[in-house]
Amino acid sequence: MPLFRLSKRLDFPPAWLARSDGLLCIGGDLSPERILMAYKNGIFPWFSEKEPFLWWSPDPRLVLYPEDINISKSLKKKIKKNQFTVKVNTAFDQTILSCAKPRNDEGTWLVEEMIDAYSTLHAMGYAHSVETWREDKLVGGLYGLCIGASFFGESMFSLERDTSKMALVALANHVKKYHFDLIDCQVTTSHLLRMGATEISRNSFLDIIRRSVKKKLITDIWTPGTRLAIL
Repeated sequence: MPLFRLSKRLDFPPAWLARSDGLLCIGGDLSPERILMAYKNGIFPWFSEKEPFLWWSPDPRLVLYPEDINISKSLKKKIKKNQFTVKVNTAFDQTILSCAKPRNDEGTWLVEEMIDAYSTLHAMGYAHSVETWREDKLVGGLYGLCIGASFFGESMFSLERDTSKMALVALANHVKKYHFDLIDCQVTTSHLLRMGATEISRNSFLDIIRRSVKKKLITDIWTPGTRLAIL
């Protein structure tokens, strides 16, 4: 498949035209309008420092249906000790910067342009952080975009063992109450598979989100400081 180059015009090629590695197109910009259009069409940006803007739509796609969240016995035991709390949108900037820190001596795809773009989307009410706290210290969490009845997960971090898992469990339980269709996990990892995520075809994913993103956006479930139940 050819690699499409985006112009200044606000559009994308169909996601099903992506290459076998999931790469669909290159270029464009990171305006809020373009990013939201991308997610609504099964596409997301992912690139490293000094690379051009790259847009992806992998096949298969990893998703987590909220009702399928799997909590291991060891994680459940740790949660029941009540040493951690999970909150929404109290430290978005701190969360995304923590996600951006390089891991295992590797670089980061969360470059300055991406941080700025998602911070703008947070200010617009689309991007949200789910944070795990030990008393007044942020020790783990995740962030992503909410569009309609889908949550598009972007990145997670842990400063203490299992704290990103706690944030994901709390998120799944939270959106399940509001009948969300799925949490998009983008690409497959063994860690997320163990937590209940599953691979579906790109076509199946596109069918789901085509309907899901048109559902009424529930904004008051992301009120800053909202405390989420982990179990």
